[in-house]
Amino acid sequence: MVIASKVYFNEGRLSSKAIHREIDGTLKRLGTDYLDLYIIHRFDYETPIEETMEALNDLIQAGKVRALGASAMYTSQFQDMQKVAQDNGWTPFSAMENHYNPLYREDEKDLIPFCRKTNVSLMPYSPLAAGHLTRPTWTADTLRSATDKVSRGKYDRAEDNDLTIIDRVQKVAEQHNVPMAQVAIAWQWAKGVASPIIGAPKARHLDDAAAALDSELTPEEIASMEESYLPHETVGAIDSNPPQGVVLLDAEEN
Repeated sequence: MVIASKVYFNEGRLSSKAIHREIDGTLKRLGTDYLDLYIIHRFDYETPIEETMEALNDLIQAGKVRALGASAMYTSQFQDMQKVAQDNGWTPFSAMENHYNPLYREDEKDLIPFCRKTNVSLMPYSPLAAGHLTRPTWTADTLRSATDKVSRGKYDRAEDNDLTIIDRVQKVAEQHNVPMAQVAIAWQWAKGVASPIIGAPKARHLDDAAAALDSELTPEEIASMEESYLPHETVGAIDSNPPQGVVLLDAEEN
């Protein structure tokens, strides 16, 4: 078992004071002495990078955290943070939790190549695109489909194009005689992902995720799923800190 948590959507964001305060609260709530992985949830535009990286290194030195991760930021920001750690002899990030799936591949331009070059593991969130990669239709008769404004904000703008990709995923799933979710996750393995973060409200979802390890996609199948992809608006990285108290980013406005 790997225990991980995040810091950013809290008072003080990624300031040294906030990081030291938040880790102690997290450890107390989880009933553990350390985390295997501590992830900064976004880039903090208000705190100097040096302050953030030194504070995170303090947690490593104190034994409260074993490894560091980052999530959803622009490549230049991640590069700058890694360089500050390197220049000061502090612990760099070893994992990137980015937004990545067959419906959203914008990080293939810069961030993912940088992570591969510098041996940073990929652990994407939303590997099933909020359920869109698990069914042939765009919407579903579920509470989440009806109420999840964040999911709609992430994906609905590209619905027309992305339905073509979903259709390809369905066809590959039919060829393998497996659920679409297994194909979507098998695509992650084929792309060199280390550990996709999978939501599992039902036990069978865990079974599908595990079974994806046995679903090997051919280069032709991967190409068929990818060939109709078009550039998407950025989802994940932010251009400024949201107002204090806001935690639901990329949500549908109306």
